[in-house]
Amino acid sequence: MEMMQMTASYLAGRARRLGRAIFSGDAGALTLEWVVIAALLVAAVAIAKPLFDAAVSAAGAKLK
Repeated sequence: MEMMQMTASYLAGRARRLGRAIFSGDAGALTLEWVVIAALLVAAVAIAKPLFDAAVSAAGAKLK
């Protein structure tokens, strides 16, 4: 019974912390930061992929 009580207490604490994080004023700003960072990473990959593909193709052509 003690293990069940500890598990329930832990899950309740996690739910409480999640609720506070969702309803706090800073939650949206943090999410927006991560969305911007993710968009920048996707844009960097979209720019770098053709450059790497061309470099790999050029290196492969030199080996033949």
